[in-house]
Amino acid sequence: MQDIILSIAGRQGLYRLISRGSGRIIVEALDETKKRFPASPRDRITSLNDVSMYTDADDIPLMEVFQNIANNLQGKPSALSHKTATAEELKDFMQTALPDYDRERVHQSDMKKLLQWYNLLIAAGYTTFVEEEQAESAEDTPTEA
Repeated sequence: MQDIILSIAGRQGLYRLISRGSGRIIVEALDETKKRFPASPRDRITSLNDVSMYTDADDIPLMEVFQNIANNLQGKPSALSHKTATAEELKDFMQTALPDYDRERVHQSDMKKLLQWYNLLIAAGYTTFVEEEQAESAEDTPTEA
């Protein structure tokens, strides 16, 4: 994924970085409004490339989790809604997204946010979250026992 996708604390949805200025950035909403606005560092901005999910072993980058979901759903949005999904449906969703997720540290709210963000990204036209080179190098890297 070439674009830098951001989450801004206190705001719903996800945003794409448009440009950087002195002390501010311009972001665009990924939803159908495509609204652009300036954001400052005090807005607590987080790049999705910097987010990871807890597993029983090592933490997994969020983009790899999105790629797992996209592979399992053939790049289509999930039929589940983050607003109406039951706890059991969310656990089943997590089994397809990240089977070895840490059941103690990944909360239901995290699962809902993952589902919401995945559906937003798919609706915005993103279907490849990890470049092939990164995926292949991750598979070739030996894991520690």
